[in-house]
Amino acid sequence: MSSSLSDYPGWIFRLNLPTSSTASLPAADCGDDCDNTNLEGVQLLSQKSDESNGHAHSPSLYLAELCPQGVSVTTLAEAEANQPPSTSNKWSWSFSSQSCPSKWNVTSSKLLSVTYRPAHEAYPSYTNISRSREYWNKSIGSCITCCDIGCDKCSTCVSGSQQTPRKRKSKWSSVKRSMSGAPKPIHRVKVDYTVEDIMHVEPLSANAGDESDGVWIRGVGNCHALRIYLRPKFGSSCRDESKGIIDGTSGARPNKDIGFELSAMDEWDNLQSPPWNSKDGDAKTLLGNQKEEVKHWGPIISFAIPCQDTSKESTAQDKCQPLLWKVHHPANPNVALDSFLLMEGALNLYMQNLQGKKPSSYDYDVPTNVYVNGYQSWSFAGSVVQGEPQPGSAMPDVLSGAFNRGGVVLSGDHTSCNGDSWSDNFESATNPTSSYFDGSMDDTEELNETTAFYKSDMFACISSNGTTSQHNDERILLDEEGGPALIAGFLSQRQQYGVVCMDKELRHFNLFACHEGQVATKSDICSDWAYLQIVDSSCYDEEAMVYYVHACGDHNDARAMEKGLTYGWCSWYHYYENIDHDSLSKNAHVLNKTKSKIGFNLCLVDDGYMTSWGDWTSLKPGKFVKEGGMRVLADAIRSKGMQPGVWLAPFACDKNSRLAKEHPDWIIRNDSGRYANSANCGKFFYGLDATNPEVRKHVFDTIHRAVHEWNFDVLKLDFLYASCLAGNGKYDITMSRAEAFYLGLRTIREAAGDDTFIIGCGCPLGTAIGFFDGMRVSCDTGPTWTPEFPLPYWDNGTLPSLRGMLRNTLSRSVLGHRWWHNDPDCVLLGNTTKHTDNEVVSAASVVGMTGGMFLLSDDMERVSDARLSVARKIFPLTGVTAVPLDLHSTMNSGMPSVLRLWCTEKSDITIDEVVDDTGFEIDVTGRILKEQASKLETEVGWSPRNNNIDPYSRERSCFFVALGLGSWTVVSLSNWTSHATTISVSFAALVAHSIHDFAAMGAPRDSIASIASPGEKLESGYHVFSFWSSEYVWIPHETLVDNRPLVKKLESHQTEIFHIKPADPTSCQYIGSDLHFSCGFEVASFEAEEKRVLVHLKNNYAKKGSVYLYLPGGKNFENAAVKVNGAGGHMEIIARPPLGEKEGLVVRVPVVIKGTGEENDGVISIFC
Repeated sequence: MSSSLSDYPGWIFRLNLPTSSTASLPAADCGDDCDNTNLEGVQLLSQKSDESNGHAHSPSLYLAELCPQGVSVTTLAEAEANQPPSTSNKWSWSFSSQSCPSKWNVTSSKLLSVTYRPAHEAYPSYTNISRSREYWNKSIGSCITCCDIGCDKCSTCVSGSQQTPRKRKSKWSSVKRSMSGAPKPIHRVKVDYTVEDIMHVEPLSANAGDESDGVWIRGVGNCHALRIYLRPKFGSSCRDESKGIIDGTSGARPNKDIGFELSAMDEWDNLQSPPWNSKDGDAKTLLGNQKEEVKHWGPIISFAIPCQDTSKESTAQDKCQPLLWKVHHPANPNVALDSFLLMEGALNLYMQNLQGKKPSSYDYDVPTNVYVNGYQSWSFAGSVVQGEPQPGSAMPDVLSGAFNRGGVVLSGDHTSCNGDSWSDNFESATNPTSSYFDGSMDDTEELNETTAFYKSDMFACISSNGTTSQHNDERILLDEEGGPALIAGFLSQRQQYGVVCMDKELRHFNLFACHEGQVATKSDICSDWAYLQIVDSSCYDEEAMVYYVHACGDHNDARAMEKGLTYGWCSWYHYYENIDHDSLSKNAHVLNKTKSKIGFNLCLVDDGYMTSWGDWTSLKPGKFVKEGGMRVLADAIRSKGMQPGVWLAPFACDKNSRLAKEHPDWIIRNDSGRYANSANCGKFFYGLDATNPEVRKHVFDTIHRAVHEWNFDVLKLDFLYASCLAGNGKYDITMSRAEAFYLGLRTIREAAGDDTFIIGCGCPLGTAIGFFDGMRVSCDTGPTWTPEFPLPYWDNGTLPSLRGMLRNTLSRSVLGHRWWHNDPDCVLLGNTTKHTDNEVVSAASVVGMTGGMFLLSDDMERVSDARLSVARKIFPLTGVTAVPLDLHSTMNSGMPSVLRLWCTEKSDITIDEVVDDTGFEIDVTGRILKEQASKLETEVGWSPRNNNIDPYSRERSCFFVALGLGSWTVVSLSNWTSHATTISVSFAALVAHSIHDFAAMGAPRDSIASIASPGEKLESGYHVFSFWSSEYVWIPHETLVDNRPLVKKLESHQTEIFHIKPADPTSCQYIGSDLHFSCGFEVASFEAEEKRVLVHLKNNYAKKGSVYLYLPGGKNFENAAVKVNGAGGHMEIIARPPLGEKEGLVVRVPVVIKGTGEENDGVISIFC
């Protein structure tokens, strides 16, 4: 018998294996650390008891365990001795750790639930409703399509005492249906699978360096795995395919020859589709030698955990390995799938073993926040305080519903269920159907579309901010000083749209893969890989979702840093649809003249050049050159030294377009048979069906023409969600919405080619990873802080506003340079907006700190020098994304207030050179950060192809500066409220930590513990420079020792950027400048000698401002000579910090950089 893995200190997946009378368990295949004793035949599949509708658990004979060190199966006695604290008689599997300080454990009460409907009920012929039916329903004032079964949407059903709806139709209800012409009810049935339905368990052990063993998952690596074969039940049997489909059609149509073929995609994992109807020999090969051969089985679930390479040094990531799993479902032409419930999860809280110590709040971390991710670019994303409503659109569904309609969970739709039985031609000795939904609500009802308090698309993060364990004053709560976090979601969205549903207390959460009526005729229907991870605050330095986002980027082959940074101009926000060749050429000319100050490399022609969406070759008459109009425009832009870009909405068309009139069969229709609602962006439009080969040919030709005939280098593709609108009126209903969109994106990239820079907008995010170079991550910006009247100002959905743009830019900054270049939308500088100066500076600060794309969108001839100087101070971008320190702890409607970057000089110093013989760091904190930065493979960003990701080397949040500048932090503080307020934040979280604190043990929960490690010379305090206000202050080291906060009063919507550098009283130091927000990126070189300082500023672009320097006392620098640009200059003493035996000097030196590249241009020298 295999030895138990329960003594493993990290996370372990545990699965109960009940007794059986029909199947057996093969020999266990364990990891290197397990006992490889062969198991005798063990019966697994038990007969269900009659208790609790067949769900009572049989006594467990074995406990299967899965962890990074291997696979194990223990006997009943061993299992009972090693049960995790989360074990109860209601769980199917658990994911727990005995060593996690937070003691957050997770259990799932089910292995799987599948919601079906008869295949013919997914077809338009069944669901379409005529206009006369709709009028009749309205005239009788009740929901005649459902009041025979009860619903929660009409007055007839919700009145009275909320009695349980009837399951069987009366004769009168049938008459009413017939009279009204109402559509027939949809017969949904939900089938549950628990451990009692296991027929076979197949252990798959892996080796860290060999992809041929175990399970390999792209983006995760080699994994130990358990593959679980479930018995066939209602809907999952494939034995009776010969009986055919109920209405005689398959739902799939032939794939027409449309003139091009899509390239093959790389494999996502090495799991092969099983032979669902295996012959005797195949069954023996797959299942091993057994007393009884298993020829048929139902769904297959594969659980996996990344294996740990014991030959390498353990990192903090090894202590929080994720659990991954996916479902394979056999084809059944008689059913349509509505959803998979992959997890019915419960978050269990347990106090750690205090060993006689006095309890504190940290011993019991309660969920306080949840990060919810919206469906597409414009949808709300951010952290919500537990118990507060999830922010959403203030507009009615008819105007905004399609914007935010990601995965839809149909398993609990009260209006779509009744007690009428139906068959999938599968006979079983036992009742295969676990339950019908009848609309009743009780404590055991699953979380779904109607019962969940929070719903998140693709992934969610439940966290604890450690409120009572942090500080008692009004300072901002920080993630790294808080508690643990739970990340649940999917690695991709290419099979179905996945959603996470959560209750109000954040203690229960369900993972759904949403099919929404997908006819199950394909040979193998599988889910995307589900992902579950619990990360303690001691296991990350950036933020809790860092591992998940890394894995998603690599899994989907993200194009994160394949192309350079983008600085450009877009025509939309000044001209909107009123563009012509002359206005575009004029702005291109102004941009070219401005390139001596800002190096624009993109001029983007937005919407308005065509007569109608869909008719892309029909240019507005009189507005553009008749012959080769778009090619002429692209060439004119390119002649100004910029890449030409063009806007397209390839899967959208106007109602009055020629395309809509000539090809009505290309337009998606909803279940009622009408054109699907695409929501209103100022107008209603149609969505084109991506499952239709002719539509894909149209899209291919449109993209190919723009790139290869019009000669545009950059494409902005908008309203992409229109390709996968909800509705069964599409060409191929065997495809899910996610599969349709994935096919559409493959078509786009194939037509454009790899060299084209493609920006997505209005785009479902999960499916888009790997196809786009840039991605809009927010709603449109606007001329006002909140949506402008008559739009509702309280909207948190998709309406244009600066607040909405900044919120999502901050909350989705974690995606930047991991999945793509984040596009935060344009920074509006012009006085034609209603933005205050503080709001313009805040927008520029957020764009600069998050390091994404940088676009302007004003009439460039009318932008004032004062406003343009704001843009000049964030140019060039560093290409590095700051970490939002309060992303998961913010109390301000999902808007973080604190961003942090690390800056350090280049160095080849190794760890051995930094550490002295006593094992302690030497010199100042700057050398420690210097060493960490030397590990970076590139100067900016993170390469998704790097297999050894360690977030503690800060790939995204650290950038290089010139030698001699040392190291420091860049921190932005923002006041997003509507009134002036004092911002207070722990100073200890803003400064550099010891390298030992970010070794295998991870980041410290209490930041102050990492300050003043032995050997560090931090007693001299810190230089703190405020960039936008050009103010300097010296902060003593006692501020950290006494755990005092940094305090700053900010006006409404104001942002300040601080530069915090350890002070060295004996050396000249560069404090900063008002030339670039980083206070260091503008420096080409820095040389400091005992009585001489030489600063060489970068002279690529013209700039004017001041440089701030620290000069040590006792060296007569007060009387020093100053030269600027090779001529006489001057300096002004602005502070005398009490450093060393004599006061030092902080001086300001004015400088004008001509941008000519001359030898002395931008050179400052000070000498005694």
